[in-house]
Amino acid sequence: MPISAGNTALQIQTMIDFKSTVLCCTPSYAMYLGEEIEKLGVKDQLSLKCGIFGAEPWTESMRAQIEEKLGIKAYDIYGLSEIMGPGVSYECECQAGMHVNEDNFIPEIIDPDTGEVLPEGATGELVFTTLTKQGFPLIRYRTRDICSLNYEPCACGRTHIRMNKPSGRSDDMLIIRGVNVFPSQIEEVLLKVSVGDITPNYQIIVDRVNNNDTFDVNVEMSEQLFADDVKSIEKIEKQITAELRSVLGIGAKVHLVNPKSIERSEGKAKRVIDRRRL
Repeated sequence: MPISAGNTALQIQTMIDFKSTVLCCTPSYAMYLGEEIEKLGVKDQLSLKCGIFGAEPWTESMRAQIEEKLGIKAYDIYGLSEIMGPGVSYECECQAGMHVNEDNFIPEIIDPDTGEVLPEGATGELVFTTLTKQGFPLIRYRTRDICSLNYEPCACGRTHIRMNKPSGRSDDMLIIRGVNVFPSQIEEVLLKVSVGDITPNYQIIVDRVNNNDTFDVNVEMSEQLFADDVKSIEKIEKQITAELRSVLGIGAKVHLVNPKSIERSEGKAKRVIDRRRL
């Protein structure tokens, strides 16, 4: 459902009126709510204590921003509609990985190319086998999510295996000029660079021109930077370009675009536009 100023303001007012203490949505929408709450100046009227966010990749930097903007503790949750939806695994108060409900699911990590089961602690594709599902049981279901499993007991006292936050998906990984690129790597850079000058709203556009891949990253400026001079904007663009090259090992054209110019959605944010016809 597209977001409009009207229905977002209504959602915020509803949370205020009902004294909601828990927010469940995608992390990108939580960030957007935080922006609107800040704009409306109603943060002190909220009763929120924590948020449960999932359905799309998000970084620790984004968690910190959500917690600051909304004044809450932000917890990660993982699920798949093919298995049971949300609740396959979830974070405890330690925020140190998501506990897998092992009484319902057996997790494994495999090599996404060969299907070989990898040793404990290795990073690869997450696979689940259901133990209690009756209508549609699954055996070694490939999630396409790339992560690792932590077998150490958690400080909270639980002994269930924890899955670390997925770094991306084997099927949304971009191969650009022979280099593997995950959108989460780009987000990590953007959330660390020039805090206050840009927002975490971005879009990756990949195309092919004359048999060569093009790689563009559009990033929304903050209102403050938008009102600044052209040289300041160019300086931030160069800074982000350098940081991305350092992390990815590949050059990208970074474009700082006007505030609110990248389309929002209440569902998963559309981060990647791949126009290549390979």
